[in-house]
Amino acid sequence: MSSERTVFLLTHTGRPAAVRSAERVVHGFLRAGMGVRLPASEAPDLTLPPQVEVVDDSAQDAADGCELIVVLGGDGTLLRGAEFAHSSGVPMLGVNLGRVGFLAEAERDDLDKVVERVVTRTYEVEERMTIDVLVRTNGDIRHRDWALNEASVEKAARERMLEVVIEVDGRPVSGFGCDGVVCATPTGSTAYAFSAGGPVVWPEVEALLMVPNSAHALFAKPMVTSPNSLLAVEVQPSGHQGVLWCDGRRTIDLPVGARIEVRRGAIPVRLARLHRHPFSDRLVAKFALPVAGWRGAPR
Repeated sequence: MSSERTVFLLTHTGRPAAVRSAERVVHGFLRAGMGVRLPASEAPDLTLPPQVEVVDDSAQDAADGCELIVVLGGDGTLLRGAEFAHSSGVPMLGVNLGRVGFLAEAERDDLDKVVERVVTRTYEVEERMTIDVLVRTNGDIRHRDWALNEASVEKAARERMLEVVIEVDGRPVSGFGCDGVVCATPTGSTAYAFSAGGPVVWPEVEALLMVPNSAHALFAKPMVTSPNSLLAVEVQPSGHQGVLWCDGRRTIDLPVGARIEVRRGAIPVRLARLHRHPFSDRLVAKFALPVAGWRGAPR
């Protein structure tokens, strides 16, 4: 194999088991003749051979030129990997070392198989829809962001509700006090939107979700809209300030009167897949759903 093939490796190095897994993966790729690149923030926690490339992980081009971004960790680490995948266009392959890990394609026991499948290029790549997020105050653009899972407008103070009006395609739909409003992709339907009471949406469905969180209203149901819709949440001047979280990683304060606009993202995130099991199988496995007694369709 040529060393021109390089993997960008991200690890939750705060866990000893993850450190051992990362070192195992590094040696597996190097033995196969592939290059390995690591972010500088993680390198001190790992025992690395000299041929491993260490780069500034704050650089936008940290993963540029790599074949894959391999992520070892839980949901938070996988979403960190998605940031590199979004900026570089490099596909991400997740190995779950946490609890649920819906974005992961493999589990801890699959490390050797992951290395083998990457080395032999026996994987497929699919695109996942993202959202672009715009924050306006007094009509002016204050902030731009994006998310793979969700943009969550939340109350800033625990003891105070957030007063909002929600809008779809330029028309108001409802107003209420709430803990927040989650605007999500199908990928994010099993994340925060699910916890807030939203529906599970299969990843291949193109749609946007708007899910009110603990709203004090007669009509505050989850909504599934066209992928071309424009969703908006307006923080009412009569209420209190809020906060915007994108994928639970990037945040900005929202003053009263702020307007948050969410639309389909211009840049998807590419995910590497090792197998093509139906999403229903993943749902059952990740949530440990009871399916005993199922007999299937008659043959």
